[in-house]
This record gives sequence, C-alpha cells and structure tokens, in this order.
Amino acid sequence: MVHQLREVGLDFIETAPVRLVFAQQMSAPPEAVHRALAEDVPGWEEWFSAVTLARSTGDGSTREIHLKGGGRFQETVLAAKAPELYAYRVDVANAPGARAIAEEWRLTPTGAGTHVRWTFAVDGTAAFRVVARLGRAGLGRAFRDAVRTLDRRLAAQGS
Repeated sequence: MVHQLREVGLDFIETAPVRLVFAQQMSAPPEAVHRALAEDVPGWEEWFSAVTLARSTGDGSTREIHLKGGGRFQETVLAAKAPELYAYRVDVANAPGARAIAEEWRLTPTGAGTHVRWTFAVDGTAAFRVVARLGRAGLGRAFRDAVRTLDRRLAAQGS
C-alpha cells in the first residue's frame, strides 16, 4: 500500500522524533562524493547494495528509489549544495506507519578526503519508530558498506 508522507524541510533533519546518524571517512574528495550522490543518481545501484533502482525524475529535483525487500519511494531533493550537502525527503512510500522521512548527507573535507555524515530522520506511528530504532545496526552496516564501495568506485574512476 502506498502512503503519502508529510512534507518536511531541512529543519526536520534536526527535529525528527527518530534521528539515526552515521559517519565514515572516505579518501575521495567532497566534490567527487557530492557528484556521485546528486548527479549520478542511477549510480547508487552500483555502490549502495540495498538500492535496486535509482533514477532522477522530472527536472532532477525528484527521485524514484527501489530497495531490496520491496521498499519503494518517491523523493524530493531538499538541498544539493556542492560540495557539502545533499538532502531529500520521502513524499510517497510503501512503508506502513511512516509519516515523514528525510535523509541528509553532509560532506566535510579532511585532508584529501571526505568525512561523510548521513542522518536518517523519521516520524511515524509508535511501532514504526520502534522498528526504525531497532534497524540502527543494519542501517549503519549498510551505510558503511555503501561508503566503502563508493570510495573504491570513485578511486577506480580516478575521481
């Protein structure tokens, strides 16, 4: 079943009832990482193993994402400020109990590399919030694996 989620802005990233924050170091520079996040949306399928389909829609300000396990999302890009920020909210999802979801990728230069901080911010029914918190370890593992894979991919591309 498809659910229309509440429209939220960037402020939701800091105020959401459930905020899961993960960080990882990359050797690639912030510009290359931001380009992979914001401009090469179909490339997400290559480096984020949970993603089975990723495509920009409309004029590029919206995205369609499919995940392993059947998750389906229509998203709106909230910010694409190169090279430090990429954020989006979920507008439509097939996740029961979800009321609002937004994600933020913050990129900070560190030497020649990038410190990546990903915030997964959600609101929903009490059961949905519990499940989101219980999913912390799995989301963290998926994030770390994705960032390592993206770093290898960018190195192979010479970025």
